Amino acid sequence: MQITIVCVGKVKEAFYRAAVEEYRKRLSRYCKTEIVEVPDEMTKDGAGEAMDELVRKKEGERLLSRIRPDAFVITLEITGKKMDSIQFAKVLQKACVEGKSHIQFIIGGSLGLHDSVSRRADLKLSFSDMTFPHQLMRVILCEQIYRGYRIINGCPYHK
Repeated sequence: MQITIVCVGKVKEAFYRAAVEEYRKRLSRYCKTEIVEVPDEMTKDGAGEAMDELVRKKEGERLLSRIRPDAFVITLEITGKKMDSIQFAKVLQKACVEGKSHIQFIIGGSLGLHDSVSRRADLKLSFSDMTFPHQLMRVILCEQIYRGYRIINGCPYHK
């Protein structure tokens, strides 16, 4: 299985990068993982909804250009479906059983995803009603993917 996390912007903080790399190392026994970063757009506070929409559209075009047509696409969205770790593991397992060899997770920028990206999703997933920095979401997502594979393989993992 190939897992690709397609996300807007770079992670500047070394501790976030280190955490993502640690989970990628752990995941290497279960799947291949890749992080694809697309450039983010500069946004001004209080620029207005029209400008925010333009930023989401530009970032969305960049994200869509990196989505493979044959991939199972999971977008991270605050309005997406909530599930526990066991349900998430079942999603990963089901994709594999159904012959999906590539899962792509999409993380938007600070203003969220453009509707065009959301429409491309096979699954819209929410980790919480809370808002998290998109850099932190990479860490959380990598940890949950790792936890999912541990669950699938019947391995112990802390609760």
